[in-house]
Amino acid sequence: MNLLIIFTDIPILIVLFTFLFSIIYCMKNYIFVNRNLKILVQFLSMFKKTDLNFRFKEIDEWMSANPYVSAAWLEFKNTLVFSESVALKGQNNDLTYKEISSTVQNVQTTVDPLYFFNEESLITSKFNNKFLQSVPTVLTGFGPLFTFLNIAIAFSKIDFSSQEKTIASVANLMSSMQVAALVSVIAVGSSLVFLIFERISFQNMCKNQLLKCEELLGKLFDNISSEKFLLELLRETKIQNNSISNLIAAMPQQFKTALNSGIASNLVPYLENLIFGLNQVNKSMKEVAKNGGKQDDVDDLF
Repeated sequence: MNLLIIFTDIPILIVLFTFLFSIIYCMKNYIFVNRNLKILVQFLSMFKKTDLNFRFKEIDEWMSANPYVSAAWLEFKNTLVFSESVALKGQNNDLTYKEISSTVQNVQTTVDPLYFFNEESLITSKFNNKFLQSVPTVLTGFGPLFTFLNIAIAFSKIDFSSQEKTIASVANLMSSMQVAALVSVIAVGSSLVFLIFERISFQNMCKNQLLKCEELLGKLFDNISSEKFLLELLRETKIQNNSISNLIAAMPQQFKTALNSGIASNLVPYLENLIFGLNQVNKSMKEVAKNGGKQDDVDDLF
């Protein structure tokens, strides 16, 4: 059989074109995903859990500006719990900072990062993955489709009008049957080759980089359940309420002590000075009355 005739057959060309187009489309998208995942892994590897509190703004700005991960990052950021602190003033008016929760010492998340950064959000959603998954089925379906089509066309060309035409048409029929069978072989073979190629490429170019990314995110953000964090806040709130109750209970005694101290330090010296002044006035008036020989009503008062 002439190979030139075989590979110029339209059904075979359709199968080969579909196979080559699928390979090119697969490689183009997998290279795109691989490049972006490598950039993400390289960026995340620059950070450590211990300095995440101070460099979170840097991560937030980069993730939000990167269109490849911005959607997943926006959803993931809503689940983060930060280590907050409150300012407390001491007896000498010096400020001290106390953590609200004793267990939350860095940036934590209430949802596993794998829920947001996974194969669907970072790989399959970036291209038409359903098309790639259907390529083996399409190629396999081309086999019986074009095989039976060729057979039908070959039978329609059989001519029994004469012996010579019958022999010639039967020879053409056998040649068409061979091409029809070859279409099925090429279709099924290309389907298997594409399936193996796609799985190997996906694992090496996409899945491995995704696993590195998920590992780095897991190391940066500790997972804490929302119920555990709420219980921790409830415990801290009870401690603060108890301190406030003790403070309110001690306020009357402290107010009494402060009032007595204020009277003793301010009012008593003032009254003593006032009485001393009145005594001096009385003494002066007595001397005046004694020298003038007159009696004053002030003497009767003192």
